[in-house]
Amino acid sequence: MRILLTNDDGINAPGLNVLERIARQLSDDIWICAPSEEQSGAGHSLTLTRPIRVREHAPRRFSVTGTPTDAVTMALKKLMPEPPDLVLSGVNRGANLGDDVTYSGTVAAAIESALAGIPSIALSQVYSKEGMADMVPFDVAEDWGRKVLQPLIDAPFAPRTLVNVNFPAVKSSQVKGIRVVRQGFHDYSRGSVVEGTDPRGYKYFWFGLHGIEHTAGHDSDLEAISDGYISVTPLQLDLTHEASLANLRERFA
Repeated sequence: MRILLTNDDGINAPGLNVLERIARQLSDDIWICAPSEEQSGAGHSLTLTRPIRVREHAPRRFSVTGTPTDAVTMALKKLMPEPPDLVLSGVNRGANLGDDVTYSGTVAAAIESALAGIPSIALSQVYSKEGMADMVPFDVAEDWGRKVLQPLIDAPFAPRTLVNVNFPAVKSSQVKGIRVVRQGFHDYSRGSVVEGTDPRGYKYFWFGLHGIEHTAGHDSDLEAISDGYISVTPLQLDLTHEASLANLRERFA
């Protein structure tokens, strides 16, 4: 089985090393192509206004001067002799839960390979302490990664779908299990825009996405993580709101 690894935290990110160790428990045919620098929040963006440059760090290990989407595109179209059987994106430093998947470069990389018809899984490690992003413990992801991936490898993936996995911010021994749950959603009305002044006296603004849990019932990725479970969520790329089709067709009849 040939596996392509990518991420949005960059080629030197600790989470990518964790993902490689997990992947090598599943296969010895591992390829890596990731952004040369951190691209968190890049979403499903594609670089169109400047050239993409590729650097080979070692056999089957590449970085690109672009987004996670660029990295996957380059791997599939230029760098790999044959398409991979599986694409793994992560392990992201921080959660990708609820609506946040629309911002996520980690999820976007998996979206790009899913669009190419390749089974794709995004993986993220939640961390609990503010200001500790450079010291995220990946123990849960490393200890539970294979347990989560093994059942997914042979699972049928519907066209234009992917799977989003999040590991909770607890000790490995405290993980309660694995839950297959729906995507939750946040209420971002309480999100913040922090205003400051730089050393030259100019104003700047910094977005803070501090959404609150806002999910009907108790069956979403948000609650699963909060309860100490690993969340596994199937995502689809068809954004059509089926319930609105008939109404809108009537208006344009």
